[in-house]
Amino acid sequence: MLVSASTGCFAELPLAEVLDRLVDLEFTNVEIDIHESGRHLKPSEVARDLEKAIDICRKTNRLNVVSYSVEIETSGEEHYDQFKACCQLAKATKVVSITVPSAEIGTPFNEEVEHLRRLVSFASAEGILVSMKSQIDRLSQDPNTVVVLCDNAPGLGLTLDPSHYVYTSTADRNYDQVMKYVYHVHLRDTSRDELQVRVGRGDIEYGRLVNQLNKHNYRGALSVHITEMPDVDHFAELRKMRLLLESLR
Repeated sequence: MLVSASTGCFAELPLAEVLDRLVDLEFTNVEIDIHESGRHLKPSEVARDLEKAIDICRKTNRLNVVSYSVEIETSGEEHYDQFKACCQLAKATKVVSITVPSAEIGTPFNEEVEHLRRLVSFASAEGILVSMKSQIDRLSQDPNTVVVLCDNAPGLGLTLDPSHYVYTSTADRNYDQVMKYVYHVHLRDTSRDELQVRVGRGDIEYGRLVNQLNKHNYRGALSVHITEMPDVDHFAELRKMRLLLESLR
């Protein structure tokens, strides 16, 4: 397994500056956010000028790009056109993993299945794996729903973020059933009361998680996804998580 960091760890900084900071922290792999509302790269920009996006994503200050996180805000065919462009970007930069959000709670199940099937079809044509991320208030917040969605959209995987299965959970929520669908992993520490806490003060069992992934022959990345917290040394938290994950691989 590779240890990487998401550019979302420094969501408010320009992409070039984020990459410099991750190099300073001794990360060697990176996941780049392509979010329409973000500051790094936007799906609309990728669709408008694919060659420029490819050039940007090749200038990563020696960091190896292992995944893209894509959040598209437009709908209809324009949504799929932007997603296709992101898949072309991934292929051109030799990245095989794209993460997308699942639909919000309340979206008709059949509608989401059809949407996810289209994404898988477009991604597969470029040799890309697409996975929905575990996320509170979306269909992927429930592990059992994840299984049904993946089974109904063959080729779809999960970007596992265990924080979203721990936070606010009133019982021991078991997510063992989703492990065989995992294409990518996002990590921070979490308690039932706070989505993000300082590393080592939460309930995420990193050793157990890595062992489960190994049982399913997972060979992807463990991507650190820690945002800044008030009165906490952000660099120290990122470094601590990197060292922890590297010790468990």
